[in-house]
Amino acid sequence: MLRSHLPLNALRAFEASARHLSFTRAAIELCVTQAAVSHQVKGLEAQLNVTLFKRLPRGLRLTSEGESLLPVLRESFDRIAQTLGQFEGGHYREVLTVGAVGTFAVGWLLPRLAEFQTRQPFIDLRLSTHNNRVDVAAEGLDYAIRFGAGAWHGTEACQLLDAPLTVLCVPPIAEQLQGPADVLKHTLLRSYRSDEWTQWFQAAGLPVDTLVPRSIVFDSSLAMMEAALQGVGIALAPALMFSRQLATDLIRQPFDVGITTGSYWLTRLQSRTETPAMLAFKGWLQERCACNA
Repeated sequence: MLRSHLPLNALRAFEASARHLSFTRAAIELCVTQAAVSHQVKGLEAQLNVTLFKRLPRGLRLTSEGESLLPVLRESFDRIAQTLGQFEGGHYREVLTVGAVGTFAVGWLLPRLAEFQTRQPFIDLRLSTHNNRVDVAAEGLDYAIRFGAGAWHGTEACQLLDAPLTVLCVPPIAEQLQGPADVLKHTLLRSYRSDEWTQWFQAAGLPVDTLVPRSIVFDSSLAMMEAALQGVGIALAPALMFSRQLATDLIRQPFDVGITTGSYWLTRLQSRTETPAMLAFKGWLQERCACNA
């Protein structure tokens, strides 16, 4: 059994020797003598009561015990180095990993991220995007921002924003729309939720049995709006996420009619304890979203 203290010097000597399969090259890396490295490894072998290397005429070869120990030490030393690297100017830099549905990330979050960085300079945010299908555990996310009803198995969900879907299109098409029924003369762009346009027709006062004309299905609102910007058709998308395009008249919202099919939510695994970095991001996000409510 190991003593109460870890033989860190000996473990480091073993790890370096195992990578190089040479005491000499390990000694050069560690800035000590070859004899010191060999002595440290022998001491570790004696303490563990195992043989870690087979000494060959030219170099070393790991035993099965050595092969078992090496990856554990590699990971441990890497984690120590990573953690020490997060200290800067007397502060600890926390890493925060967030996955966000692309529409929210591009349309709402990115324009406001500079403010968060100013408030929390010692949080390193790692942001990835998804198309509303995300595996929080498999992707190692602290938080995932999703669109929906707020019910995901094993997940704690905090509502951020409602995002009603409304008609969005380029100005030349908007000028052709005198009333809601005129959208039926154009190609309709929609998500994989097939009933969205039907719901909008009903909200706009069109007959319940109105059939959806030709349409193109997209897996993200970003791709849908790119098609709309190119004049391919009329999108049914969350206007709040495209406020910059509306402000510059790249697109228009010809009707006030909107339908609510879900909200944006900040989610985390129920088993994931919130860290100070997570709580700081959550608090900032809730504060900023409240301004849009």
